[in-house]
Formats: sequence, C-alpha cells, structure tokens
Amino acid sequence: MRLPAPLAGRLRLPVIAAPMFIVSQPALVIAQCTAGVVGSFPALNARPPSLLDEWLQEIAEALAAWDRDHPDRLSAPFAVNHIVHRSNPRLEQDVETTTRRKVPIVITSMGAREDVNAAAHSAGSIVLHDVINDRFGRKAIEKGADGLIAVAAGAGGHAGRQSPFALIGELRAWFEGPIALSGAIASGSAILGAQAMGADLAYVGSAFIATTEAAASDAYKQALVESSADDIIYSNLFTGVHGNYLRRSIENAGLDPDNLPVSDPSAMDFAKATAGAKAWRDIWGSGQGIGAVHEVVATHDLVTRLADEYIVAQRDLRRRLAGDA
Repeated sequence: MRLPAPLAGRLRLPVIAAPMFIVSQPALVIAQCTAGVVGSFPALNARPPSLLDEWLQEIAEALAAWDRDHPDRLSAPFAVNHIVHRSNPRLEQDVETTTRRKVPIVITSMGAREDVNAAAHSAGSIVLHDVINDRFGRKAIEKGADGLIAVAAGAGGHAGRQSPFALIGELRAWFEGPIALSGAIASGSAILGAQAMGADLAYVGSAFIATTEAAASDAYKQALVESSADDIIYSNLFTGVHGNYLRRSIENAGLDPDNLPVSDPSAMDFAKATAGAKAWRDIWGSGQGIGAVHEVVATHDLVTRLADEYIVAQRDLRRRLAGDA
C-alpha cells in the first residue's frame, strides 16, 4: 500500500466516501469515519460560509469522543473538498478555515492550485486531486498534490469518459503515490478490483446516498434502490460539465433523458426550461454501480456489507488463482 500516515492503520476498508453536493453533511461524515472509512463533504455544502467552521468543530469533537470510547476501533480521518475553479467565490475563505482547523485530508476538484496545496501542507494536511485523464494527473502532481483520485467512466456526478483500466494504467506508469479510483464502485468485490488494477483506495459515492444519515430526500434514496446502470444518463446539460444522473429525476423535471441538448450555457436556462426545477436540487447525481444498492440502510451497516463482501472476494480470488496454478 502507498497510503500516507493519516490513512495507514486507521481504515476498516480501503475506501474514501466521496464528497457529494448537498448529501454529505456532518452526520454522514461522522458515521462514515466511525464505521472505518474516510468520510468527506464539499466545503460548499456549508451555507453560509461561517457554517463550515462549525461543521469542522462538530466533526472533530465527535470523532475525538468516539476515539476516547473506542480505543480499539479508532475512527478514520475525514476530508473536505474544495472546488478550485475560478467560479468559486468562497475558495480563499474556505481554504483559510480548513487550514486553521488542520483538516486531515483536502480533496481538490476542477483545477489544481499551488497556493491551495501549500496552505494544506502548512497545516499538515495531505491533498488528493480529482483527475479524469493522465494530463490532468501530471499537472496536479507538478503543482504539489500528494495523491490522485482517478475519476473514471461510470462515476456519479461529474465523471470522466475513460475506462478505469486505461486511466489507472496510464497514471501508474509514472506515479507511485496514493491513488483512489472512482467509478461504479458499490460492492466489496469492486473495492478489491480497484486495488487489483493498481489503485490503493476505492472512492465510493452513490451507495452512501441510500443511507439513513445522508441528507438526501426519501425520493432520491428510493430511486437509487429501484434503479440500475441502465438508468444513468451522461449529460452536460445541468452544470456545463459532463456528469452522470438518474433518469427518473430528469423525467420528473419534464425532460426527455434520451434527447437532452448539449450546450455549455444550458445550465443557465435550466430552470426556465423546466418550469422552475433547480438542477442542484432536482436532478440527482448517481454512478453506474447502483445495481448493488438494494435498500436504504445505516452507514455502519453499508460499510459492514462492503467489508464482508471484500473478504469473500479476496477468498474467492485466492481460490481461482490457486485453481489456475
């Protein structure tokens, strides 16, 4: 394993729970970390910006209390995601807050910035950067990121187009540091598969939406349970950046999922075109791995399922390899 110090020895499973817009809030992050996986949330979920400081204090205190009461099962570290794109007016303020609070892991998306990385490092944080191809991966490391999150085809929300086999293969050809793989990972066997391809960690998102602690509507959670990979639509209509979304939510907004326009400015006209529906609220992101999600459960129970499946997958793989020998 190539895991840095904040992660080594603190994980029940080699998993980072992906930061999800609106969905990831302190209750979910705390549940993820105490279950033994890295919990995370986007800084932009804390509104107004002053709420970010309160959330970080709440999470830190809850995890410290857990560790005092469970010295044999210490919590996993948590992460905060910064959107580094110039369109984020809060970036400087949010970076100051996470730096002052010494957040263990910083996840950066939509651009790589040396100053953001330097601020995180000054607080002892490690930086993982979202990339969808090899070129962006090289830029991220050149600008000081410690590791990469390979966002492959099939990931929920904003997602790349490349097969995980291709993306991980190209990154591993030159990078020996930590890599997490994102893209349709919702089972223990998929976690093991990510490691077999060369990733150190699996980046799991959509499965955590269908948990009791997630700040998602009941309709959203039930749609995940009842959907499969065939119900995922890849489009740039809603934000100007291509991503994966649930067919049902697109239909509910009065649009035809099979005939969506392709236009960068379309996000600006979305509410008008759909009689007031809001893309950030009414269009539901989801990855292609949701066929493994069959019910809404507590986060602890989801992690337990993944851990049990992971052990079974390891055993079955050993048997198959022994049979081939």
